[in-house]
Amino acid sequence: MTTDSALPPIDDLFGAPLPAAESAKPKRTAARQGVQPAAAAPALRTLAQRLPRGLRIGTSSWSYPGWEGLVYGGGYSESQLARKGLAAYGQHPLFRTVSIDRGFYAPIPLADYVAYAASVPDDFRFAIKAPAAVCDAWIRASDGRGRQPNPAFLNAEFAMRDFVEPATRGLGTRCGPLVFQLSPLGALAEDAIGFLERLEAFLGALPPLDRQRTPDAVYAVELRDATLLTPRFIKMLRAAGVRYCVGLHERMPAADRQAAAVALLDADAPGPLVVRWNLNSRYRYAQAEAAYKPFDKLIDEDPFSRETLADMAVAALAAGRQVTILVSNKAEGCSPLSCIKLAEAIAARLPAETA
Repeated sequence: MTTDSALPPIDDLFGAPLPAAESAKPKRTAARQGVQPAAAAPALRTLAQRLPRGLRIGTSSWSYPGWEGLVYGGGYSESQLARKGLAAYGQHPLFRTVSIDRGFYAPIPLADYVAYAASVPDDFRFAIKAPAAVCDAWIRASDGRGRQPNPAFLNAEFAMRDFVEPATRGLGTRCGPLVFQLSPLGALAEDAIGFLERLEAFLGALPPLDRQRTPDAVYAVELRDATLLTPRFIKMLRAAGVRYCVGLHERMPAADRQAAAVALLDADAPGPLVVRWNLNSRYRYAQAEAAYKPFDKLIDEDPFSRETLADMAVAALAAGRQVTILVSNKAEGCSPLSCIKLAEAIAARLPAETA
């Protein structure tokens, strides 16, 4: 890999704008041609080439029209990008992973997983969120409040049938972290020991992952209750062979405290680093959505989280561990630009012979 560390500023990474004649073409022409990738400047390709192959950086989903010129080479609707944008996303030099977030809202058919896998390069890996039917303790009202207990919560049979089996079978070698993002537990969190025993039983009942079929797949648990992030929780994950998914979110501790949890997890059994940079700590989800749309620029940069994640990534890579970092638009305003800033921070920390 090249050792050239002279990279242009962030504004230059996407090259010159398209000529006026090109940008004036009707959007229906672009639609007929399919979703096209944005032209990547040489500096962006150089940055991507400097990163170790064990590092995968990407975004949470890919269907954002505001990424025109950043990821996509034309104006496309959210629906077009959701259905046809993945192949163009996969051609971005930096992106070697993406989070499939739609699975949280409903199980994804096997055929869709197969189509996703066929849309991306061989070394691309998907992170997939498990359905809320398994991860949310409550059946919620329209305002998000828990209305009644969810009988399928932490049901390993449901998780295997509706999530693990179709995801691993459909994605095959392109399957990465299988993330159980546990929604806020409410009153259940008050009995932390009882809940952890229930979670331990659930994780123990999940089927072992087939290393031949899915060599980079790993189970990971992400929390939305800070009080559960304890040494007891981490030791339980370690015993189960499950990773802790670092989740940066207004409900969770800052990145440095979660880094300490990962260090404890890796004390005896190091494993892949899985991170989801979800939300700026200043906002709740709906507030960030309103403040940051259309997600075409950085609005609230979070250098502390960025630098902490860069430190974590470099330490994991130095230990020979795989690293997957997914970034949401709600982290800083535009996840593709956040990914580039994070990649630059990681590249700056790499030894000369690695960079």
